[in-house]
Amino acid sequence: MKLRLLAVLAAALLAGCQTPYQEMGASGGVVAMPITNDTYRISARGNGFTDPTAVQDYSLLKAAEVTLQSGNTHFVILGSQDATSRDYGRTPGTMQTNVYGNTAFTTYNPGVTYDIVKPGQDLLIQVGKVLPGQQAPAGAFPAQQVYDNISPRVVRPKKK
Repeated sequence: MKLRLLAVLAAALLAGCQTPYQEMGASGGVVAMPITNDTYRISARGNGFTDPTAVQDYSLLKAAEVTLQSGNTHFVILGSQDATSRDYGRTPGTMQTNVYGNTAFTTYNPGVTYDIVKPGQDLLIQVGKVLPGQQAPAGAFPAQQVYDNISPRVVRPKKK
């Protein structure tokens, strides 16, 4: 029971360390850059504690926001690229010597190498307006629905 409680507590603490939905910064975030009047590149990056699905949500949410802010109703994903990066870290080894009488015993524990995965995604989107009664283009996402469904579940920065 105690082990389960510790595992839940550890997961909650680590979830608080993930990159929040914010403008791109040193610890990650999301940004939209115009390519043409109706085409944008959306780049989202997370840190080593960010779940890859959160980065996908950030990309789609930013695409929906850009679409709505530009006065359009739908967006189409023209291309997508995984921009995940990997870093490696290493903990230092430890050595301890104990003396018992005239005998010394030394133990050495080598360091551990660990993998840090930083999820990332780049989208190329085209925005457009679908008037009532018109058929949306194949594969078009309705921006307002995407915004309404994803916005409540993203982690946002804490207000100071």
